[in-house]
Order: sequence, then structure tokens, then C-alpha cells
Amino acid sequence: MNTLFLLLALLATAGWITSTLNLKVRALEDKADRLERRLGRVLDHFGIEEPEPAGMDRVRALVRDGRTVSAIKLYRQITGAGLAEAKRAVESLEPAAPKA
Repeated sequence: MNTLFLLLALLATAGWITSTLNLKVRALEDKADRLERRLGRVLDHFGIEEPEPAGMDRVRALVRDGRTVSAIKLYRQITGAGLAEAKRAVESLEPAAPKA
């Protein structure tokens, strides 16, 4: 019986710790997002453009050759971006399809 109570207490404690950590991570992510937006405004105000990472010419070449997946992989290697961010960035490099 004592073992069951101990197990339940451990599970409850683990759940509490997990939820607390999740809340703290979300708060840090929100703070990072706010700081990135502020930094973007400061850079815009002073007319400063972020330098392009080295190797983007290879990414563009892959996009021109129609090798989008390889371009996304290379972009992720160069920048350390996540999959969704890399996909958006590479898609923005793709030339617009001609209108019929």
C-alpha cells in the first residue's frame, strides 16, 4: 500500500515539474519572440540589413535546378534553422511562376 502511495506521489511530482517547465519554456519563447521583433524594428529604423549567410549562392543554385529538398537541407546546415523556417526561406527564393 505504501508503495502505491509513493508511486502516485512520484507521478504527481513528475507531472507538476513537467507542467512547470513547459510554462517556463513558453514564457522564454514568448520573450525571445518579443526581443526578435524589437531587434527587427531597431535594424529597420537604422536601415541595417542582416548579412546573408555564406553559402546562399549554393542554395539559390539548387533552387534554380529544381532541387528544393536539397536546397532546404543545405539552408538548414548553413543557418541552423528549423525545417519550417528553412522551407519558407527556400520557397521565397523560388522564382514566381509565369502567369498565363
